[in-house]
Amino acid sequence: MQGILEGSRDEAREPALRSSTVTYGPRPGFLAANPATLDWILVNALNKRLMRGMEHPAPREAAVIDFHTHTFLSDGVLGPSELVRRAHVIGYRAIGLADHVDGSNLSVVLPMIVKVAADLNRFQETLVIPGAEITHAPPGQIPELVEEARRLGAAVVVVHGESPVEPVAPGTNQAAIEAGVDIVSHPGYITEAEARLAAERGVCLEITSRHGHCLTNGHVARVGRDAGARLVINTDSHAPGDLITRERALQVLVGAGLRGVEADAVMQNNEDLLHKVAQRFPQQ
Repeated sequence: MQGILEGSRDEAREPALRSSTVTYGPRPGFLAANPATLDWILVNALNKRLMRGMEHPAPREAAVIDFHTHTFLSDGVLGPSELVRRAHVIGYRAIGLADHVDGSNLSVVLPMIVKVAADLNRFQETLVIPGAEITHAPPGQIPELVEEARRLGAAVVVVHGESPVEPVAPGTNQAAIEAGVDIVSHPGYITEAEARLAAERGVCLEITSRHGHCLTNGHVARVGRDAGARLVINTDSHAPGDLITRERALQVLVGAGLRGVEADAVMQNNEDLLHKVAQRFPQQ
């Protein structure tokens, strides 16, 4: 049931669901024989009820700004519209759609993100920022991919940094910073020299709530803070359960060793970056 609440699919339950033909409701005795289906019905009904009860505009000072999320245009589980809707309900003020791209799909995925962001910004309140996360590209290719992403309309360009839990090519952090990206996501064991360069170039370093990637949050916070680099907090969401409230964001920052005014400064950095990237694309 927890998996369903978080938007994941339980493969063990699918045979029962696929083999069942339900027209105008389940046939007699079906639910008793298929408790997994009953779970699915009850949980979805509960989710809908909770979503209706939870929805309220978040005060500006309590709203979330998150530049790094994924949809089913890469490896996320939700379409852009549903992801934005769920983010709106829990209090997001702005959300960046930054699906994974490299040289194979950048020219396909990014125009779709740009279009859906423009469409959604016409009809709902949470600002949708078109973006891209350049992922596992060879460091030497990163500058041209950043340039192409800008040309195609990415208002925020993220590079998938040297996370401790993935075999990202060494030199990726350095190449991303030199290319002038907006954010190096989960930069792992970023060096002091790289952090100083990020400070000079105005490149943000990400503190993340994403499991695995978050293991080096403390290192990133310390090295980035000492170098004077701008830190931002994002979720790297792939499923609805990955989205967070502002309270949770502050907990992540405290866990990274940033307290009081330091945590507040990171939240302000998100505000400042939003102001910067919002100038790059049309809004209704």
